[in-house]
Amino acid sequence: MLDREKIRKDFPMIQSEESKGRIYLDSAATSFKPKCVIDKVTEYYTKENANIHRGDYDLSYQVSSEYEQVRKLCAKFLNAPSEKNIVFTNGASSSLNLVAYGYGQKFLTSEDIILSTEAEHASNILPWFKVSEVTGAKIEYVPLDHEGVFDLEAYKKILREAAGKIKVVTLAQVSNVLGNIIPLKEIVRYAHENGAIVCCDGAQSVPHIKVDVQDLDVDFLCFSAHKMLGPSGVGVLYGRYELLEKMDPFMLGGGSNARFDICGNILLKDPPFKFEAGTPCVEGVLGFGEALKYLMDLGMENVEAEGKELHKYFLDEMAKLDNVTVYNPKSETSIVTFNINGIFAQDAAAYLNSQGIAVRSGNHCAKILLNVIGASETIRASLYLYNTKEEIDRTIAVIKEATLEKCIGAAI
Repeated sequence: MLDREKIRKDFPMIQSEESKGRIYLDSAATSFKPKCVIDKVTEYYTKENANIHRGDYDLSYQVSSEYEQVRKLCAKFLNAPSEKNIVFTNGASSSLNLVAYGYGQKFLTSEDIILSTEAEHASNILPWFKVSEVTGAKIEYVPLDHEGVFDLEAYKKILREAAGKIKVVTLAQVSNVLGNIIPLKEIVRYAHENGAIVCCDGAQSVPHIKVDVQDLDVDFLCFSAHKMLGPSGVGVLYGRYELLEKMDPFMLGGGSNARFDICGNILLKDPPFKFEAGTPCVEGVLGFGEALKYLMDLGMENVEAEGKELHKYFLDEMAKLDNVTVYNPKSETSIVTFNINGIFAQDAAAYLNSQGIAVRSGNHCAKILLNVIGASETIRASLYLYNTKEEIDRTIAVIKEATLEKCIGAAI
C-alpha cells in the first residue's frame, strides 16, 4: 500500500502556499517532481556543474560517472539486458522520431507496410507519415472499437494476410487519450512471427505500470522522464542492441564519433553513444536518476496497483453522474476522458479551472481518434501517485454542478 499523505509531503508543488486548494489532474501531460529530484538538479548547478565525457579533470569525471550510473539504473528499471540498450534523448517525441528516421527511413521500401492505430499521439504517427512519403511504404491501421480498445484478432488477421509485407508495427502501450492497455506481449510475438519489428510509445505506460522489456520482447520502447517525476528535456529510447547497431543517428556532432578526417570519413561510436551528439541535458538525466530511485523504492507493482484502484474509484463515481459522457469506462490506467453533456470541452475545462481543478481539454495530439470515439474535443483528467480520493470527490461534486451558464461564464 502506498502512503499517499506521506508521498504528498515529498512534492513542493503540493505543499506550497500557492497550491492550497488546487487539484492537479494533468499528470499525463507532465508530472509533479519530488523534492529529491529538484534537489539533485540544484546540486548539479551549485556543486557539480561540468560537461560530461569531455574534461580531463576530477569534476567532469565525477559527473560523467553519475550520468552513466543513471543509464545503468534505467536499464535495471526496465530489465534491459544492458545499459548499452539505453539511449538518452530529449523526450519521447525525439526517441520516436529517432526510430522512424534512423530505422524506418533507412530500411523500408515501397513494398512495405507500417502498421499502427488511429489512437496514436502525433509523435508516434507523424514521423511515420514522413517515412511513408520518403520511402513509399504504406501505413495501415488496426481496427479499434468505439472505446478505442485494440482488436487483437483483427491484428493477427492483418499480419497473416499481409504475407510478410508489414515491417514495422508502431503503437502506444497505453493510449494518451483513453488509457487503454494493449496486449503488447502478444502483439510483439505475432509481429516477430511475421517478420515485423515493434516500436512502442511508452510515454503513458512506463510511469504507471511495470514494464519489462525482455519479457515483452519489444524492439524499441520510447518514453519521457517528465511524465514519471523527472525533469523536462530528457527522454529514453530502449532499443534491441543489434537494431541500434544498424540504425543511423539523425544528428551528428561531438560525442557521437570516434574520429573523422578531412576527406569526410566518419567512424561513429558504438550504441548508445553514436545517438547522443552534443552536450546533453546533464542536470535532467541526474534528476531522472532520482526519479527512478523514488519509483523503485515505492515499487512499480505498488504504483500500478494503487493507481488502478484510484482510477477505478474515479470511473465508478463518474458513472453515478447523469450529465457526463465517459469515453473510456473500461480503461485501467490513470486517464478518465469525458465531456459534460451539451458543453464545449474547453468551456467545461475553464469552469473546472475556476474551481481549482486542472484538466486538459482538446484532441490531446491524437487528431484522428475522433473517427473512433466520435468526439473531436474531450476533457482528460489524469491521475498519479500523489492524487487522493478526496480530490476525486471534490472534482465529482464540481462536475455534478456544472451548467452551460457557469462554464461559459468561466471561459469569458
